[in-house]
Amino acid sequence: MNIQPLGNRVVILPLENESKTALGLYIPETAKEKPQTGEVVAIGDAEDIKLRVGDRVLFAKYTGTEFKMDGKEYLLMECGDVLARLLN
Repeated sequence: MNIQPLGNRVVILPLENESKTALGLYIPETAKEKPQTGEVVAIGDAEDIKLRVGDRVLFAKYTGTEFKMDGKEYLLMECGDVLARLLN
């Protein structure tokens, strides 16, 4: 990744929600909710960040700054906006 967040910020790759319901119906892009889970792909240089690259996390629905890089959409947010680390 060609980006280095500063301070206590992290870059997250949002994980898309399922596009098909349990009954087999497909959900159009316009009806999908914003993802709330993602994978940490870069972390800032602050010493108190408790996340690692590769962690799956849960974050608030409307937090962070969206940006595109290499054809993918990412979120840049404060480490404090991450609500939880998802365990297997």
